[in-house]
Amino acid sequence: MHRPNRFVVHARITSGGGEVRAHLPDPGRLTELLVPGRSIWLKAADRSRKTRWTAVYVVPEEGGLVCCDTRRPNQLAAAALKAGAIAALSQWSVLRSEATWGSSRFDFLLGQGARRLYLEAKGVSWVAEGVARFPDAVTARGARHLRELAQVAATPGHGAAVLFLMQRSGPVRRIEAAADRDPEFAAALGAARAAGVLVLGYQTRMTLDATELASPVPVVG
Repeated sequence: MHRPNRFVVHARITSGGGEVRAHLPDPGRLTELLVPGRSIWLKAADRSRKTRWTAVYVVPEEGGLVCCDTRRPNQLAAAALKAGAIAALSQWSVLRSEATWGSSRFDFLLGQGARRLYLEAKGVSWVAEGVARFPDAVTARGARHLRELAQVAATPGHGAAVLFLMQRSGPVRRIEAAADRDPEFAAALGAARAAGVLVLGYQTRMTLDATELASPVPVVG
């Protein structure tokens, strides 16, 4: 397996299908995951697309699965919110997805009577020595989201939250802001928390067939 650019991986089908070109939905670095010889799970795509395959999971060195589909955190968050599985948000109802505030578009707008809460969900796939870290590459967009969530939290009648969801199987001790990779994001996270933004983290149960919300995990930084 090799990665010629951010959105494409080349992989060899083990059943004798030769090398194929697959779309990679996650543009992050993933340097500890996408290495030669690592196993990857592919899903067949629409025949009209240039890349006939989509990369869905990578098997890390220690085993298990890492999801590389960036749509999954939103899907998981939507299901968890509907089921009331996120304790801190269980009293809020989902009004709509993709709600705009300022120059940012957040994943969900929640309501509780006349109050409104803007929620952003972020998937975490980088783990080092049992600690999950985010982001694995500079994300100016992510820092902007946090700054504008802080503005939301300071607005009467409004709340704001950011939800970090693990996108790999196996437990982690905590999720932390990777200040060495993106000091601006780490600073924005600290400022957002101080401004009243609710910062949540959850582990997940992940198989080839399904991903489900598991237990909460602390977010630091």
